[in-house]
Amino acid sequence: MWTSLRTAAWLGWQIESNWASPALFALYSIIKPLTSAAILVVMFGMVTQGNFASTAFSYMYIGNAFYMYVGAIMAGMAQSVVDDRERFRTLKSMYVAPVSIPMYLIGRGFARFLTTSLSVIVTIGTGIAFLQLQVNPAEVRWVLFVAALCIGVVMLAMMGLALASVVLTIAHGSWLVGEAVAGALYLFCGAVFPLDALPAWLRPVGYLMPVTYWLELMRRALVGRVAHQHPSLAGIGDGELLALLVVMTIALGALAAAMFRRCDFIARERGLIDRTTNY
Repeated sequence: MWTSLRTAAWLGWQIESNWASPALFALYSIIKPLTSAAILVVMFGMVTQGNFASTAFSYMYIGNAFYMYVGAIMAGMAQSVVDDRERFRTLKSMYVAPVSIPMYLIGRGFARFLTTSLSVIVTIGTGIAFLQLQVNPAEVRWVLFVAALCIGVVMLAMMGLALASVVLTIAHGSWLVGEAVAGALYLFCGAVFPLDALPAWLRPVGYLMPVTYWLELMRRALVGRVAHQHPSLAGIGDGELLALLVVMTIALGALAAAMFRRCDFIARERGLIDRTTNY
């Protein structure tokens, strides 16, 4: 399993970064997240007349920055199935090789975590340097930050494994699944606005999402006073949030393992492992 994870991470890194020279890839990794964040920055500036020192901006900016991991890890693992089956047509070779397929998919997700980390660092650094983002490195709670980040990466990997399991059983339109789920979570997990901004009947959806609690922990670790000024999760302590995230991650792990076993069986029975759609 460790060999499968390590080799898949190396392969994923090669696929993600080997399409261009290191300098060009680094430039792409810097420009892409900044242009995405610029959309929110411009909209926020237009609405608030450039009040970037407000706590609302820090709340939105940090949530949007760390949400990049959701699309990279969770949606990326699902996309790995599509790429290996449809584009490279190597998925059937993986199945006959001595490889743990779940660990292979997690390794591909870990490679995307590495490439996305540069984008997150650049986005946060730009916010601190030019947009009055209220992050003071001396006040950052580093232990909480590292603990929440590590648990969050495992949580996203479990969500990605569950999503990749579903993609295994889909013969048509599977390339849309990862982006669709990531887009829906962006709305409901409080990435750019508190859950209180949602209609009352939609808020329970956000409270069921583990990403909601993970983003809250990341905000509290970086700028605790900003996170506590928004009432959505203010009544839950840091330790309780961390424990809740751990429990939800373990539950997701059990669910993902069960889903993979079932979906893997269906994909084998229906001959979907090597089926291509020529998309």
